[in-house]
Amino acid sequence: METIKISPKYQVVIPRSVREAMDLKPGTRLQVVQFEDRIELIPLRSAESLRGSLPELDTRVRRDADRV
Repeated sequence: METIKISPKYQVVIPRSVREAMDLKPGTRLQVVQFEDRIELIPLRSAESLRGSLPELDTRVRRDADRV
């Protein structure tokens, strides 16, 4: 765990080790969540980047016999 400091403009620098481990790039959008006494930064991923992440999910559409 690393410690960071808030700048006078309320900015923070994400440590290199975290950026590399999470493959964060300049321009990556982060969701900011306040939970109890902490702040969480959650990377927002595009739908395209999530493609194939749930290979076991059945995406076939089943139709009821009595419906068209």
